[in-house]
Formats: sequence, structure tokens, C-alpha cells
Amino acid sequence: MAGCSSHVVLAYEDAYTYLHHPAVIIGGLFALVALILSLFLILQHLRFYTNPAEQKWIVSIVFMVPVYATESVISLWNPRFSLACDILRSCHEAFALYSFGRYLIACIEIHQKSFCNFFFRPYLLGEDLLTVEKFGLVQYMILKTLCAFLALLLEVLGVYGDGEFKWYYGYPYITVVMNFSQMWALYCLVQFYDATHERLRPIKPLAKFISFKAIVFATWWQGVGIALLCAYGVLPKHGKMQTALQDFFICIEMAIAAVAHVFVFSAEPYHFLPVSENRKGMVSAETTKATLKVEQSNEEKPAMVEKTETQVEAPGTSIKESVQDIVVEGGHRVVEDVVLTINQAIGPMEKGVTKIQETLHRKTEADNHHEESEVEVEEHVEQHLLASESHSELHV
Repeated sequence: MAGCSSHVVLAYEDAYTYLHHPAVIIGGLFALVALILSLFLILQHLRFYTNPAEQKWIVSIVFMVPVYATESVISLWNPRFSLACDILRSCHEAFALYSFGRYLIACIEIHQKSFCNFFFRPYLLGEDLLTVEKFGLVQYMILKTLCAFLALLLEVLGVYGDGEFKWYYGYPYITVVMNFSQMWALYCLVQFYDATHERLRPIKPLAKFISFKAIVFATWWQGVGIALLCAYGVLPKHGKMQTALQDFFICIEMAIAAVAHVFVFSAEPYHFLPVSENRKGMVSAETTKATLKVEQSNEEKPAMVEKTETQVEAPGTSIKESVQDIVVEGGHRVVEDVVLTINQAIGPMEKGVTKIQETLHRKTEADNHHEESEVEVEEHVEQHLLASESHSELHV
């Protein structure tokens, strides 16, 4: 039996060795496509950085593709780097999810500032909704980062067991925690989208929502699915093979995601400014002509309709200044939201501890009062006995 299992292991080793080199080449080509398209799109946003409130988060979202592609191809090339790459990928995934939520909030805030919308399309976006949405995203960002470094620590100690669903390994527990955290974050984002999709219609939010979620959640569940298939013997239960499959699939998926991002998170809308904000841009007018049929005296006659749209081509911006705004302003927002989330999480705990302390204090006071009452009763009994004895002696 032992000889049979050793033959199986050798067969898996041979299959891995045979397929590894072609997989690295194919995955590398797909990763290269993802890198070129994503970096070109990011440079376009940095070059026409006309809407910092939105574009700083778009750049963070799009940057997820080259991060995933690079780390996956490195891990596929050399499995020794797989855990380190997975940690970096997990950290950026959490930040990208937070950035997507921040992007939606920024779009709503900007549309609300429009003068016409303020009077003719007013709306109320509850503060509680924003708070819950931020909390759901930031808690995932914090837990994802902490669990990634916890996985590294457990791996060093030899008790992580990547892909092993056994009680004495840390992998299943971290997986359960991350599933709950991820589903909560997704639930908060879906609720936010459901409440605001009409106001977000100008940015076509559904396409952005689907393209982003397909990366974050599909890759996560893909990894869990591969681990389960390996655990039940459907796929070869071989550590290198399992990791290589995940990395290879991600390389292909990132190329597809990069193509989708070029259309979904296009930089073209930011090439132009509203006419009221014209500073140094070139003004261009686009005339659209259409022929309509108009009924006149029971006869249809053709009529020409012209529509002229005036656009202001935005002047190019400094890439250095754009990056500086993303790092400084974006970092400031992240710190604010993390502090707010931690305070919101600590607040109920402090209230609970305070309530427990008050309950214990009341119980202690009640016990002390009871003890004092017992002492008073004993003293009263003693006094009564002494008085009785004195009365008896006087009577004698």
C-alpha cells in the first residue's frame, strides 16, 4: 500500500514537472497582456487627472490587476514564493474592495454637488447607510490583512496547513473567518448599491460592480473550491499542483479583467471638463444631425434636427502630482476610516464592559447591604438577649 502511494506521488511529481514549464509560459503571456493594458489605463487616468475624488480610487481598483497578475506568475514560476505572494495579494485585494466602495461614495457626493441636481433631483442619503457601508468594507480590509500575516506566522510554525481542512491546522479557521467577513462586506456593498443605483446611473455602476466582484470574490471562492476538490480527491492532493492551478487560472483571468477594465473604467470621460470649469482647455463643439418625419396636413415631410454639444478638452496634468494626491489624500482617507471603524467596534465593547461593571457594582452593594442587615439583626438579637438576662436578674 505504501509502495502504491509512493508511485502516485511520483506520478504527480512527473505531471507537475511536465506541465510546469508550459504553464509558466502561457500564464506569463496572459499576465503580460494584463500588465500592459492595466498600466496603460492607469497612465491615462494619471495624465488626465481632472476628477481626483473619483480617479484616486479608480487607479487603486485598476492597479489590482497588475498586482494579481505579477504575484501569480511569480508564484507559478517558483512555488517557494507562493505564500508571500498570497499575503501581498490578499492585502491589496482588501484595499481594492475598500477603494471600490469609496469610489461609489465619491460619485454620489460629486453628483449631489451639481447645482441643477440639488434643486431638481434632491435626495437624502442616510448617514447610517454610509457608516454601515464603510464599516463593512473597512472591517474586511483589517481582518484580511491580519489573517494574511497570521497565516504567515502559522506557516512558519508549521501549523497553517494551506488547503488542509483539519482541526489541528489554522487554514480552516482562517477560511471560516474570512468567509463571514467577506460575505458581510459584500452584503453591505450590495445594500449600498441597491439604495443608490438610480443615482449612480450616469457611471453605469452594474458593469463596474460585476467586473470588480468577479475578480475579488471569484478568485477567493476559486481557491477554496480547488482546495475542497483536492481534499475530496477529485484533483491531485499535491501542494504544488494545487497552488499552481490557482495561480495559472488567475493569470488568465487577469488578462480578461484588464480588457474589461479598459471599457468599464475608461479614462475618456475625464478627458473633458464642464464648460463652467474651463480654464486652459480647448473648446470643441460636436454637432449631431438627425432626420425626422413630421406630419403636416396629413402628409409626412422630412425635417432636419441638429444638436450641438460643447465640450472642453482637459489640459494634461502632471503624473507626479496625480500620484502624490493618490498617496497623500487617499492615505489620509484610509486612516480616517480605519480609526472610525475601530472606534465603532470598540464603542459597543466599552458599553458592554461598563454595563457588566455596573451590574457587579450593584450586586456588590446589594451583598454589602445584606451583610450589614445581617449584622444589625445579630446585634439586635444580642441586645435583646442581654436585656432579657438583665430583666431576669433584676426580677430575682
